Amino acid sequence: MRASYQGRRRRETGAPFRPLFRPIGRFANDLSFAEPIPMSRRRSTSALATAVVAALAVAPKPAAADPTIIRDAEIEQLLRDYTAPIFRAAGISSRGAQVILVGDRSFNAFVADGQKIFVNVGALLETKTPNEMIGVLAHECGHIAGGHLVRMRQELANAQILSIAGMLASAGAVAAQAVTSRGGARPGGVGMDQAGMAGVLTGPQELVRRSLLSYQRAQESAADSAGVKFLTATHQSAKGMLKVLQHFANDSLFISSSIDPYLITHPLPTERISNLEQIAKASPYFDVKDSPELQMRHDLMRAKLLGFVGDPAEVLRRYPMSDSSLPARYARAISDYRFGKLDQALAEIDGLIASKPGDPYFYELKGQALLEGGRAEASLPLLRKASAMAPKGAPIRVLLGHALVSAGGKANDAEAVRVLARTTQDDPDSAEGFQYLAMAYNREGDIPRSQLASAQAFFISGKYVEARTQAKRAQDQFKQGSPGWLKADDILNYRPPEPD
Repeated sequence: MRASYQGRRRRETGAPFRPLFRPIGRFANDLSFAEPIPMSRRRSTSALATAVVAALAVAPKPAAADPTIIRDAEIEQLLRDYTAPIFRAAGISSRGAQVILVGDRSFNAFVADGQKIFVNVGALLETKTPNEMIGVLAHECGHIAGGHLVRMRQELANAQILSIAGMLASAGAVAAQAVTSRGGARPGGVGMDQAGMAGVLTGPQELVRRSLLSYQRAQESAADSAGVKFLTATHQSAKGMLKVLQHFANDSLFISSSIDPYLITHPLPTERISNLEQIAKASPYFDVKDSPELQMRHDLMRAKLLGFVGDPAEVLRRYPMSDSSLPARYARAISDYRFGKLDQALAEIDGLIASKPGDPYFYELKGQALLEGGRAEASLPLLRKASAMAPKGAPIRVLLGHALVSAGGKANDAEAVRVLARTTQDDPDSAEGFQYLAMAYNREGDIPRSQLASAQAFFISGKYVEARTQAKRAQDQFKQGSPGWLKADDILNYRPPEPD
């Protein structure tokens, strides 16, 4: 598993993904499966954002660093297997849709950039069964199928118009009152004091805020219903979705009695769970269980994540030495290699391979441990084997390319070019893949392609100045109109969006 770059470029929005509006209160954070409003490239979004932020009256928070994107072949394949039947049932093209793993341990999943589902590491760690995670993904597919992002943009436009019209009308009322006051209104007469005037001005904003929040609550309920529909169509249970909501509702019920239901973005726990429970239990597949094989894959995924993101003490608390299950051994092996116990980790990984020789990700793990332990040449047979066993695992091929470049030698450099050129075609958003491809081309003396690959790596990472510098150097050496020249020209002509 590899942590990718910060501030991932988004082609559709031209901005790192992050919610434009934060959920209001802890309850919304816990139960939202939140759908942030995307940042548009158009300058008009800035005006929309200003109007709606004023209407929602959400206190601004200090800007946080963009979360890390996590790339891992095993987890990505599992999530593809989870979403494939849901996508088909929802009529969502698997080519355009994508599930992206975010290195954040809070529980959250949300839709952004049209058909991209972002899932926090915390959501995968907290869902104990495949059905629970599939339920979360089905809910997010409900947002995609319902076109909620597009509709929210229209709702924002409507809100801007409504807010401006209301404020103009209110300003007129205040102006009229001011004229009346100058005309000799008595102190005790009927009229407005300063607080009353402020109320007239803020009244339209409050109406806009409540209207938008009501609209978001309706979207969440619609996504719940659509998610159950997709699960039923694929003969899967909605029990997992219900369990997730029930679990997180327990953390929020103690404050729900004092919440104004018109001031939250999602239905109150009891209301939402009641509605979902009714439609979920009506499905003939409500009691369908996950297969043992799928449950094992889910358990291995959770163990892997904890091994990579947790410290040794946390790993041992969750998977004590008395636990000899495959997931427990997996987590402990990863933790040992991460924290400097390489020889012990290699012995543990050998035990995993002996227990399940058909699992490509155990070979990948051993190869990664050897590579990062300074034994690149020894990692190559393992990574070649893992890549052959998991041909769709682009992160494994990137790791193999890294190992080939690190090992060096004419044959390895040539293989690295072949592997990484194909991988970056299959996965054009892999900055790391382009980075090692640039190194491999440079080793072979192909400077123009090396500079172009460097430009592409910088561009994907959002480092546009460096990308243009490398692209210009590459373009000067390519024949005008050639594929390399055109790719460099695309980078040179790209203009990043102005910040909102």
